[in-house]
Amino acid sequence: MTEMSAVPMVFRDAVATLQAPPPRREIELSEIRPPKRLAPWTYALAAETSGPEGTAVTARLVLLHDPEGQPSWEGVLRLVLYLRGDVGSDLAGDPGLAELGWSWLTEALHSCRADHTALGGTVTATCSARFGDIAEPAREHELELRGSWTPSDSELTAHARAFQEVIGTAAGLPPVGVSVLGNRTAERRRHG
Repeated sequence: MTEMSAVPMVFRDAVATLQAPPPRREIELSEIRPPKRLAPWTYALAAETSGPEGTAVTARLVLLHDPEGQPSWEGVLRLVLYLRGDVGSDLAGDPGLAELGWSWLTEALHSCRADHTALGGTVTATCSARFGDIAEPAREHELELRGSWTPSDSELTAHARAFQEVIGTAAGLPPVGVSVLGNRTAERRRHG
């Protein structure tokens, strides 16, 4: 992309609307170098957050544009999500963990009214055991969510909101506009 005039209008519009919604205050959002070999035109965002329980989540959202289209895309634009987050040991052994992780994406797309087709992806849960000098924490559990879908048009504001929503859900953040209240009774006892 040497000149903005050479950039297809549909791609320019898609990037502008993907950047439109401001990030939640709990989410650090930044533009990153996109992968170049997946499509002629690419753009990418990265996000990081930690939930109230210290749950760390990192994610990327990549926009692909191929003016010729690709058969599996069913369109000329494609969004690709990659998310990795900590999972508590209580949830790590749950046989429904993969379905739960997948529901974070499908429900975010639905609740944000992000119209799409050709949705597909994978959810992988891992457990790492540590030994010797790096034994703490003894076990770590992670969930990795990969998904891709074709937006119905180049207006991607709803998709950007869904990206932030899936990150918030994975981190255990409350819905936008809801505050987490501390244990006021215990706090009163300490100070009273």
